[in-house]
Amino acid sequence: MSALSPAGDGSAWTFLLTAGILEIVWAIAMKYSAGFTRIGAAAVTIVAALASFYFLSRALKTLPVGTAYAVWTGIGAVGTALLGMALFSEPRTPLRLLCIGLIVAGMIGLKLAR
Repeated sequence: MSALSPAGDGSAWTFLLTAGILEIVWAIAMKYSAGFTRIGAAAVTIVAALASFYFLSRALKTLPVGTAYAVWTGIGAVGTALLGMALFSEPRTPLRLLCIGLIVAGMIGLKLAR
């Protein structure tokens, strides 16, 4: 069985989703760390980033690197952008929301194209 076979594919996608969520956590924690001057938020940033890389590496045992990396960064980008709007009053313009939707559509396309 090759490293890119569909066996275990479900757990690889679970690992990838976990990695993406942890990417959101570290990005938001980094904002709260105020340039790593707040030790608690800085520690959360580092731990979440390391955990995110770990789960991404687990997903890469099965998934193609291009697909996994694009979905991982997409989850992080979408989640961080949405939380930026909710937590930091970042713009909620129709164009911005459309672009976030396009990222989601791209991730779905990559999943379906596997």
